[in-house]
Amino acid sequence: MQPVTILAIIIVYFGLLITISRLVSRKDSSNDAFFKANKNSKWYLVAFGMIGTALSGVTFISVPGEVGSPNGEQFKYFQFVLGNAIGFIIIAKVLLPLYYRMNLTSIYGYIEERLGYYSYKTAAMIFLISRTIGSAFRLYLVVIVLQKYVFDAFEVPFWVTVMISLLLIFAYTYKGGLKTIIITDTLQTFFIVSSVFFTIYFICESLSLSIPEAFETVKESNYSKIFFFEDFISSRFHFIKQIIGGIFVTIAMVGLDQDLMQKNLSCKNIGEAQKNMFSFTAIFVVINLFFLGVGALLYIYADKFGVPIPKGPMGNPRTDLLFPEIAFNHLTLIPCIVFLLGLTAATFATTDSALTALTTSFCVDFLGMDKKQEKKANSFVRTRHLVHISFSLLMFLVIIIFNVINNDSVVSMIFRVASYTYGPLLGLYSFGLLLKNRAVHDRLVPVVCLAAPLLTLLLSMNSSALFGSYVFDVELIVVNGAITFLLLLAISKKPALSTGL
Repeated sequence: MQPVTILAIIIVYFGLLITISRLVSRKDSSNDAFFKANKNSKWYLVAFGMIGTALSGVTFISVPGEVGSPNGEQFKYFQFVLGNAIGFIIIAKVLLPLYYRMNLTSIYGYIEERLGYYSYKTAAMIFLISRTIGSAFRLYLVVIVLQKYVFDAFEVPFWVTVMISLLLIFAYTYKGGLKTIIITDTLQTFFIVSSVFFTIYFICESLSLSIPEAFETVKESNYSKIFFFEDFISSRFHFIKQIIGGIFVTIAMVGLDQDLMQKNLSCKNIGEAQKNMFSFTAIFVVINLFFLGVGALLYIYADKFGVPIPKGPMGNPRTDLLFPEIAFNHLTLIPCIVFLLGLTAATFATTDSALTALTTSFCVDFLGMDKKQEKKANSFVRTRHLVHISFSLLMFLVIIIFNVINNDSVVSMIFRVASYTYGPLLGLYSFGLLLKNRAVHDRLVPVVCLAAPLLTLLLSMNSSALFGSYVFDVELIVVNGAITFLLLLAISKKPALSTGL
């Protein structure tokens, strides 16, 4: 596919999203619509749209790419996905009822009620930092693809590609916010899911395999091992590590994250929100299994036709570029279009949601817009627009910096960073929920939330020496949360009046 064709498809795609945004926000672009979608979202639309937000371009490119990585990962990611599913169920049964009972706009309002003002501001700031970094990583992954296969042909600099991407997202989110995103993410998830199934079909056709034959080929290949029970101490792939990591990464990155919870809180009541979460969980597990299947088929295709693993901007082999390499340069026009739509939808469904959640958190947690009167006042809406612009610019800067320093697999980097940034949130909520009869020294909480990640980093760097060659992986977030919990316990006192929350 020629770069000009790819560019034309992207323009049409975003034209459609912007048109939807204008129609949805035409009658109501208030803060209530932006923050909560007027508490009127249909649970089935939220459930389906959340798939796009949860998957992102990381799942679309990096997860299939790592199936055949030199580390021998194969389908080990599915162990992590099973942990995710357990985490989603815990969120639906424990956290969602709490948030609905308190009628929260920002979920960090719980921390203010339970632990205090400084704890609340600390939790909100952790989210702002974590989500900005995580979303920037995800967008960076796709911008690399767009740069390599589209904008390099027009000699457009990398920073301009990033700026264009963020401007397009801003264009269809700044007015309607969550109300718009509920609709646009439903459309984008449709493209993602369709892309997965059509990609499998087209690769099978290229390999002259029927779907049942492709299933058997993947099953008998060197890429399909799911469960790893060997060498618990030194292997990052061990089943127990991946399951535990999957559970707690999900609780922290979804249940304690304003982004995905904001969509759940836009449902009419807790019953609909829980139906949304359970439906989403089932689809999420199945779709990830299909993504891994796509990865195996890509490597089988690459082995058969001699397609090398592409190199990234730093000259190092990048497994997360194998999918776009095959789609753009080795398959026919229709598979290429399918891939492009799926990739674009996966990435921008995540980033648009993140920008809306970041804006909501800052406006509510730091500007107190939910506590002030006249929520529809023009001055509040203008302020919200300025905040939305500011976070777009911040994400732009983070992506540029990351492009300079990164030479690692994006999917590994995201979860490694998450282990450090989301761990304190896990500790704060665990303390609040489990020790209701104790109060913390509120002013010391920011110090605790800085100290815990640093101690976690030291443990991780010296794990082999301290724990007999033990190697941490995604379960590191549990360690971080536990350290935060213990430090909070050390600065707590008893008795304190229980809030009953």
